[in-house]
Amino acid sequence: MPFLGFAQGTVKGQVKDAQTATALSFSTIRIFNNADQKLVGGNIANDAGEFSIQNPYGTYYALVEFIGYKSFKSAVFTLSKEKKTIDLGLIQLAASSSTLDEVVVQAEKSTMVLALDKKIFNVGKDLSNAGGSASDILSNIPSISVDAEGGVKLRGSDNVRILIDGKPSGLVSFKGGAGLQQLQGSLIEKVEIITNPSARYEAEGMSGIINIILKKEQKQGFNGSFELISGNPANYGVSANVNYRHRKVNFFVNYGISYRDLRGNGTLFQNVFSNDTTFTLNQTNSGSVKGLNNNIKGGLDFFLTDKDIFTASYLLRRSDVRRITDFRYDDSNNKTETLHTITYRQQDETETEPNSEYSITYKKSFDKKGQELVTDIRYLDYWERSDQTFKQNGFWADGKPNSANTKLQKSLNDEAEKQILLQVDYIQPIGKEGKIETGLRTSFRDMTNDYSVTQQNASGNFEPLAGLTNNFVYNENISAAYGIIGNKTKKFSYQVGLRAELTNVTTTLKQTNEVNPREYANLFPSTHFTMNLANENALQISYSRRVRRPTYNDLSPFVTFSDQRNYFSGNPNLNPEFTNAFELGHLKYFEKGSFSSSLYYRQTSGKIESIRSVNSSGISTTLPLNLLGQNSYGAEFATTYSPTKWWKLDFSWSFFRAITDGSNVSANYKSDTYSWFTRQTSKFNLPKGVDLQVRANYEAPQQLAQGRRGYLFYTDLAMNKDVFKGKGTLTLNILDVFNSRRVRTIIEGANFYSNRDFLPRQRQINLTLSYRLNQAKSASKPKMEE
Repeated sequence: MPFLGFAQGTVKGQVKDAQTATALSFSTIRIFNNADQKLVGGNIANDAGEFSIQNPYGTYYALVEFIGYKSFKSAVFTLSKEKKTIDLGLIQLAASSSTLDEVVVQAEKSTMVLALDKKIFNVGKDLSNAGGSASDILSNIPSISVDAEGGVKLRGSDNVRILIDGKPSGLVSFKGGAGLQQLQGSLIEKVEIITNPSARYEAEGMSGIINIILKKEQKQGFNGSFELISGNPANYGVSANVNYRHRKVNFFVNYGISYRDLRGNGTLFQNVFSNDTTFTLNQTNSGSVKGLNNNIKGGLDFFLTDKDIFTASYLLRRSDVRRITDFRYDDSNNKTETLHTITYRQQDETETEPNSEYSITYKKSFDKKGQELVTDIRYLDYWERSDQTFKQNGFWADGKPNSANTKLQKSLNDEAEKQILLQVDYIQPIGKEGKIETGLRTSFRDMTNDYSVTQQNASGNFEPLAGLTNNFVYNENISAAYGIIGNKTKKFSYQVGLRAELTNVTTTLKQTNEVNPREYANLFPSTHFTMNLANENALQISYSRRVRRPTYNDLSPFVTFSDQRNYFSGNPNLNPEFTNAFELGHLKYFEKGSFSSSLYYRQTSGKIESIRSVNSSGISTTLPLNLLGQNSYGAEFATTYSPTKWWKLDFSWSFFRAITDGSNVSANYKSDTYSWFTRQTSKFNLPKGVDLQVRANYEAPQQLAQGRRGYLFYTDLAMNKDVFKGKGTLTLNILDVFNSRRVRTIIEGANFYSNRDFLPRQRQINLTLSYRLNQAKSASKPKMEE
């Protein structure tokens, strides 16, 4: 039917997952002319999966799509003067699945879903993630990198806030991202990357927020998934995600147990210049970290009414680790031009980490659509004991023992953390599309670190080493309030927010009675403006102010004692850094994929960066210091594209420039670096139901305030096949196929030059079997109303 003039009608509806009833944010809706099948309009669904599209009067049909789901084609409808609004109602999309009886290419839930204010990565279908930890999963996500110690960086910055199910968690509290090495990846449903958070989120995290969503079902009846892992070097594990819902009560349990043996090695070459003498160190080290990790999270949802949900959950994580690292130090100087001494040192550490988390959440929905109140209370209880023995044997170049350099030392380190978090959030709709959000949050956090190092004396007794025995206490209270107002029209939406935070931190060294109190109040504004353009394009401009508060590890003055020549410690005098972040984002959906791009700028004052110094004896100390600041600019591009039915291609590329000024520490501590990194993943659907995935990663060299970091390149390979009539999947993956994921850094100071080459983990081969119980997918027909 031809257009009837320029009069406009409206087509609206809501898109959800047929299995979980989760809104499919940013689904694509296209309107076609029924007469000639031509595309005449379209739009993208909002966060709630809702859409509203204006079109001239005429006869049409709608095609609703979401990557990894079966598309929905509506019945033919007519917009006219008599029927100005067509409501397609609730459209439930079913995830695509393979069938053995037909020649159908298997599809899956998209690895990456591009929202306007965040990127959502559905990790379950990424073959490289099978058998890995949460750290392994993060290392496979664009814009994220994970270092040898498990530290997480987003867009090159290590100041990123990591949340579990949208809240702080003991899994990442005490050790930061390093705690994720003990969390099995099979317990994770998806990961959200929020690069420019709004005022509803904590202001902590200069580069943004990583939100890890754990698996939990709410379907009626009993269902679950199970996984068995076997790998080389040793990587054995079992996990289960089980759910049972009966009417108003939903029980859920996630459990994982794993044993892993991580092995790495490295070298360090260092010259120290003293007057006319150059002292040279050639250091090698190799180590093994064997860990038994248990994670369990259980709880229940109680549906008091259709509008009142009460949730209680408990999480327990325990990690038992044995770490053995062997060092060799070869010392020489340019005077003798020969080897002077050889030192062997071994670190033998046992580490125990139990961690508990209790949470209670109450959510109330009101009669008015979108109006809700959420209250959350949680308590975190963490404890760790590290017991280390260091055996050191020294020799002269001719092989004779060097008794002065032969030592036996012990280190005992007890750490504890307790945190209470209270949060209330309220949403009040205004007008047709607008809303006001407001909330309060307060947290109380107390941490202690009882640390001592002793050394065996000539009589065989152990005595404390000067300056290495103390008790560090960290007390933190952060209170916050925020308000957000937002609204939208047909093509334009905005959100403006303001968050106020009051921070009170006190650190105390008990033995030496050194007390360092800090109290500061700050305002953190945020703005987001979005415009939906023609042909399924969208633009967003956003701004937020962020803070990086020094963490417990940043402030603790205790040094790591494993490596006799290289010490690392915190700095009790460290101050927070503040960042103004600006971002312009673009999103485009097309028939065979999607494309997103963003430009960003970050202006940081008080930049925190680790600085290395070396004394005349060749002993280095690395600790964080406040530099004057940093300006960084960047561009990111990501696309998912299916050239054919059997080939799916994901590609991401990020370029940035960072100008760092550390002249307040040293006139030489300035850098202006350009760098980039890229990741490309190809997935092939082969005959007989076999999937093959190849991923290549490259990080270009980067200039640092004190030196430079070399390039990083590695490749992962994986393949899988459905078994047990589609209820199970067998996956084989090889991480770092060529053992090339080596970290190379050159650091220079006024009196030293050092070159480090480190392989944090050797090539890993995993074989994983997963099995799904009562998780068949279904879809219901949508309705059409006037």
